[in-house]
Amino acid sequence: MPYFPDRFSPRTLATGLALALLLPVLASCSKPSGDAKAEEATTDASVPVEVVPVQRRSISASYSGTATLEPESEAQVAAKISGVLLKLLVEEGDQVKAGQVLAQLDDENPRLNLAKAEASLRKLENDYRRSKEMFERKLLSVEQNDKIRYDLETQRATWELARLELSYTNITAPISGVISRRMVKVGNFIQVNQALFQIDNFDPLLAVLNVPERELNTLHADQVVRLRVDSIADQAFEGHIQRISPVVDAATGTFRVTCEFRDDSRRLKSGMFGRLEVTYAQHEDVPTIPRAALIEEDGETAVFVVQSGAAAAAAEADTAKAKAANAPSEKVAATDKNAEPGKDVPAIPAWVAKRRVVKVGYGDANHVEVLEGLAEGDRVITLGRSAVRDGTAVQVLEGVQ
Repeated sequence: MPYFPDRFSPRTLATGLALALLLPVLASCSKPSGDAKAEEATTDASVPVEVVPVQRRSISASYSGTATLEPESEAQVAAKISGVLLKLLVEEGDQVKAGQVLAQLDDENPRLNLAKAEASLRKLENDYRRSKEMFERKLLSVEQNDKIRYDLETQRATWELARLELSYTNITAPISGVISRRMVKVGNFIQVNQALFQIDNFDPLLAVLNVPERELNTLHADQVVRLRVDSIADQAFEGHIQRISPVVDAATGTFRVTCEFRDDSRRLKSGMFGRLEVTYAQHEDVPTIPRAALIEEDGETAVFVVQSGAAAAAAEADTAKAKAANAPSEKVAATDKNAEPGKDVPAIPAWVAKRRVVKVGYGDANHVEVLEGLAEGDRVITLGRSAVRDGTAVQVLEGVQ
């Protein structure tokens, strides 16, 4: 009888052979069914997307642009005569009115010139009075009388000029507004035409938009304009279009639109950078979708709509039947012949994305009006739309409007 070591005994070999025969059976029992495997593969292949339903709301058409605020009127206050600055009566930030005295120059020399001119004027007035009496008694010629009268008129103009120069020692505001800048100090010697103050009138403030030519027929005077500035993010300021330029700049293809804003709170300042929006039309209670759902490709505007997988499959089956009905009978027979009976049918996903071409109307920063292609209640993909194609299985997450 042959000799077997302990590790290779007949009993051991029989047991190993039995296990080898059972392993394929156990492996086949441990594998999931075809349906479960297909369902697991479908779940793994689903693309998570965020959807928002079509909703009815008011939507407006508007033009948006940016501009820097500037005062309607501004002026530099300059000296009309030279002299030493003796007094400053206002400071930066002070509100002033037209004609208000802002500063005073040394008036000693202009005052003396006025007194001298006034004395000469009185002398000539007396000379002319005596000359007139003598002329009436024919004791004085016409030439002599006219000369004294002309001298009197010249001296009267000299006196008026001296009086005017004396008034120039009081520096006055040419317009009402706010002192935005002071350029001099007390004791400075002021030259003629030297700037002393800058005055800005902030009521109203203006913003000038350079609008493309295509908007020429949509904007007009008195339309409401809303303004937001970065430094006052909690408030929107309302104004209106003051005027529109009647010409289009040929170099830029734009025209000027001047908007006016009045701010009683005085929070708006000249030089602020603002974002303006002009609403020129509005539609009430219309179907809208988020602007983020739109896809612009191939010259079309489209969206991805989420549909039930069963409904999508039924629609595809109807389409296939319609094509088969129109196809030649030989081609249909060949197709049926090639079909494999008993072949596993792919699992139907719960949700699929379907591409749909739409026509849109008015739109604002966040939403657009839907004119054609969608019905109320349809759900469109907003987040994740770049990862899906027509027929892609998706996992639906409800978005926030």
